[in-house]
Amino acid sequence: MSEPLLHVEDLRVSFATEDGLVQAVDGVSFEVDRGEVVAIVGESGSGKSVSAMTVMGLTRGPNARIDGVVTLDGQELLKASESQLQRIRGGSIAMVFQDPMSSLNPVYRIGDQIIEQIRTHQPHVSRAQAAERSVELLERVGIPRARERMRSYPHEFSGGMRQRVMIAMALSCSPKVLIADEPTTALDVTIQAQILDELRELREQTRAGIILVTHDLAVVADIADRVIVMYAGRVVEQGTLDELFYDPQHPYTWGLLGSITRIDRDRSKRLPAIPGVPPSLLHPPAGCHFRPRCPHAFGQCMQVPELNARVADAPAHLDRCWLTVEQKRSVRQVDGQIGLASPSAVVS
Repeated sequence: MSEPLLHVEDLRVSFATEDGLVQAVDGVSFEVDRGEVVAIVGESGSGKSVSAMTVMGLTRGPNARIDGVVTLDGQELLKASESQLQRIRGGSIAMVFQDPMSSLNPVYRIGDQIIEQIRTHQPHVSRAQAAERSVELLERVGIPRARERMRSYPHEFSGGMRQRVMIAMALSCSPKVLIADEPTTALDVTIQAQILDELRELREQTRAGIILVTHDLAVVADIADRVIVMYAGRVVEQGTLDELFYDPQHPYTWGLLGSITRIDRDRSKRLPAIPGVPPSLLHPPAGCHFRPRCPHAFGQCMQVPELNARVADAPAHLDRCWLTVEQKRSVRQVDGQIGLASPSAVVS
């Protein structure tokens, strides 16, 4: 078998704060192959964005402690110098950030910022060629009058338009790996579909690996090949798209799937919601982090379960739960749908 394009092993990221040590990422491991879309899902604060930004080398600082191994096409990233990372970022690996409002330099024109990125990583390209390439990119992501808007400043664009500019910039050098952190959050459904089509085209044409960080399971179902579910800094389940949607093995995954409104479900019934709130990463609960919110917790949950394959015919389907596969399949049904049994549900 060929080596994965991106390999992340036992990634741990903690931050020293005035209140104590925050363990934002706790032993995360995954791989991304060429031409594969891997989605990372979970609630806010689960460690999705920190994991992605650490891969890019963007969480380094005097208060940060980072351990583990991250390799891109055989090149180690965590030990790379800042000058090496500057050559890698934007060229070999690019990121679409979650907040388009603050991701662009407000004092430079949109076109100049895209041209600068292209010429930084491809110095043999002339400014005129880079400008034409920038117009092409803006048109592809749905910017009207792209040539004219090249001279606009970021404040002259709406939030959704800025997000499209960020996606165009990320695609400008055809990266090997594209990390998209909530790339469709500020977009209407029509442009969202166009962006997803653009990501598919990038994958098919360049065989780039894509990491999609999102909470939108509809987007995940549309484009992802594999799914990683994170909770309180840990991976609690991972597998193929079909495995996660049709045979989920962790109670937290059941809660995520069950809390989505579906058109084939009786809207007069209450959605099975996940009780409680995510734990503080300053003082996480002992054992399984999901234990205080899980209606199926028992004594053994005070110990941390390993992320292992437990389904006999699915060796790549991993989960972190002490319940047996038979127990999971018998208790995850709520009103005929996969969900997390909870006395405190919300109205759909």
